[in-house]
Amino acid sequence: MSILSIIADRRDARAHSEADLQFLANGAANGSIPDYQLAAWLMAAYLNPLSEQETAWLTLAMAHSGETIDLTGLPKPWVDKHSTGGVGDKTSIVVLPILAACGLTVIKMSGRGLGITGGTVDKLGTVPGFRLDLSPAEMKEQARNIGIALTGQGPALAPADKTLYALRDVTETVSSIPLIVSSILSKKIAGGAEVIVLDVKCGSGAFMKTREEARRLADALFSTAKLCGLRIRIAISDMSQPLGSSIGNALEVEEALAILNPSTQPSLTVPSLRFRRLCVELASITLEAAGLASDLVAATSAVEAALTSGSAFDKAAQWFEAQGGPDPRTEAFSLPQAAVRRGINSDKDGFVSRIQCDAVGQAVLELGGGRQTKNDAIDPGVGVKLSVCVGSYVQKGDPLFTVYASSESALSKAAQAVNQAIQLDDAAVPGLDPVLETIG
Repeated sequence: MSILSIIADRRDARAHSEADLQFLANGAANGSIPDYQLAAWLMAAYLNPLSEQETAWLTLAMAHSGETIDLTGLPKPWVDKHSTGGVGDKTSIVVLPILAACGLTVIKMSGRGLGITGGTVDKLGTVPGFRLDLSPAEMKEQARNIGIALTGQGPALAPADKTLYALRDVTETVSSIPLIVSSILSKKIAGGAEVIVLDVKCGSGAFMKTREEARRLADALFSTAKLCGLRIRIAISDMSQPLGSSIGNALEVEEALAILNPSTQPSLTVPSLRFRRLCVELASITLEAAGLASDLVAATSAVEAALTSGSAFDKAAQWFEAQGGPDPRTEAFSLPQAAVRRGINSDKDGFVSRIQCDAVGQAVLELGGGRQTKNDAIDPGVGVKLSVCVGSYVQKGDPLFTVYASSESALSKAAQAVNQAIQLDDAAVPGLDPVLETIG
């Protein structure tokens, strides 16, 4: 077996065997296959996509290309949750404590953001002392103690994916659906998950711009997961407007904790309530998939109880403290803050008919809230906080949004961009459901 024959087979649209893909994954993981040959195979795979069976074989090979987390002895079922990413997406910070409070064991690897889509690692990295470099042994022990553990992707877990992902980013092969699927699912399998819930986003602030594109990815994820022996549920959710009120790392952690905190739940803004609805639905379908609820109605009741009773907030506090952070229930808890802030009000009456999601994300990126290259530093306190969402009615002088920035000049530029992204019309506009459909 040689990498040259594997490249030639993919180039000429001939099928790979399971052994071919194991050889490829192992070579990517241990460095025995040079980057230039892996890049050649990736382009061939982009032009001649892998079949469902080949995608499943590649997924399993990448999952087992390094260490895996053996969760034997931990309470079942073992669950993971993944989002394809978007502007203002902080669902993991809310959903994971809910699931752990409801009795599930949740171990998750998360990534950094790139471009306008934020990463959970960057958000939690704004919490003072919060560790994001847990070893597999530390993750297992923490999950045993409190039911939840999260870390960034280290070199030990699914190393083939780490190598191939970096090459995809520089070879214009990121959008290959089989390669996306194998990347997502391999990390979940390496982390020991048996039940996976995926949030596939679509709209201007997501990787998949249309519902049709999102459905193709969701269908591929579903079929591959089944071939790999996983239980899976998928939600296709809207990312045509930012998710929730806050866009920016520390601001998003603050909003997530407000969703979990029973004392702040009654004062949530309309955008935050929309975000809460998505979190409740994702947590509910997870409980049903895991067999901890007889149906979606019972699952939703359990999720709401975890939120309103404070048990999910208590679980978040245990989680933060276990990973070195402060208790978010105390007055001493604080997050980085921007140097300057300014609220922007509406200059006319009308209904919010559109909030151009990618434009808002780009404004936050230029404030320093994201990275345009993988080595860029992030300003943790900057961002935008929206007071409205699509369907809201505002009168002249009502608040639209607040900008948090490091300087007045940066603030003014961002304020102009976000103001232009919000469109008002005279006619009433219906609100947009956060979940468009579910699969599984």
